[in-house]
Amino acid sequence: MGPLHGIRVIELGQLIAGPFCCQLLADFGAEVVKIEPPGVGDAMRQWGRADENGRTLWWPVIARNKKSVTLDLRQTKGQAVLKELAGAADVLVENFRPGTMERWGLGFDALHEINPRLVMARISGFGQDGPYAKRAGFASVCEAMAGLRYVSGYPDRPPVRVGISLGDSLAGLNGMIGVMLALHHRERTGYGQVVDATILESVLSVMESLIPEYDKLGYIRERFGSALPGLAPSNAYPTSDGRDVIIGANQDSVFRRLCKAMSQPELAEDPRYANHQARGRHQIELDEIVSCWTRTKEAEEIVELLAANGIPVGMAYRAPEMLADPHFQEREVITRVADPDLGPLAMQNVFPRLSASPGRVRHTGPALGQHTQEVLADWLDMRPDAIDELRTEKVI
Repeated sequence: MGPLHGIRVIELGQLIAGPFCCQLLADFGAEVVKIEPPGVGDAMRQWGRADENGRTLWWPVIARNKKSVTLDLRQTKGQAVLKELAGAADVLVENFRPGTMERWGLGFDALHEINPRLVMARISGFGQDGPYAKRAGFASVCEAMAGLRYVSGYPDRPPVRVGISLGDSLAGLNGMIGVMLALHHRERTGYGQVVDATILESVLSVMESLIPEYDKLGYIRERFGSALPGLAPSNAYPTSDGRDVIIGANQDSVFRRLCKAMSQPELAEDPRYANHQARGRHQIELDEIVSCWTRTKEAEEIVELLAANGIPVGMAYRAPEMLADPHFQEREVITRVADPDLGPLAMQNVFPRLSASPGRVRHTGPALGQHTQEVLADWLDMRPDAIDELRTEKVI
């Protein structure tokens, strides 16, 4: 049993941030009941690439370990059922635009009155208050406003987007952390609270020293390509077989080891490269020196040589390299899970690893409404005829 076994979670909302938060909770044993609109379900069922039969391959991951219940929250009876479920839950996670839950009579005050122990995680673009609260907040926009987009890319080109919806995932992760903190607080006080997690603030939280550098120095961090300004050598370097290796040797002792491995130990004593600040000032010319060396060798040879000398090194992996890598295999970084339609399906495993009560992937994303009857009967002791009545009225 995972460490969250016995914790009941209701998942509302669609797409990525809220569902990713609940994926993490479910991975560690929480009973996550995903509420979906009857007939259509979560839009994530259609997102991402699909197989030849039209089955998308993102849904099995982001909905793994969850139960699916269909419920029309726009109907009064659907809202009443949700209130009953909230009365039996520990956590409710929603990522609607702020004000939506209140419009349905399902805001925190209403649910807290029913269940004072309920923790309500509210994940949005800009937060539950403030001038932008009611704005639609997709990850791309919030990443831009939090500074990530501006510093991503090359200085002579427009800002680029990171190749995933990073802001959504960071907000989901922050939401999960907030839920854990709120549950711990509930153990002491007996009361739940609101977790207000935003995409904007989740991205800003990982932007390092960007704000204080401007506040005290007037320095505005700019785009710098595949490196970070002032950190050298730490970049992607070309090899003789047309690949790139990522080398991180900006720390003084590591740089000395790199110079020795390159058969150029004198570089470590050169005043231009002798310490972190000096290397930062001469970053471009130092990167060119390292590139001249890497161009003489194949990528695998460089990786083996530098790794053996204690220098951080690796290649920019795609999925095929991950599946073939012996370290990934031995640690089961990628697991294969049986899916009733897709067969064995490879996906990222559960992280972090716990030694005594690890999480695990128990099953892939469920069919729409697969657990409606089960959950209503188990959580609410609802009779079969009452469930049938809700189905007839298209509430479920």
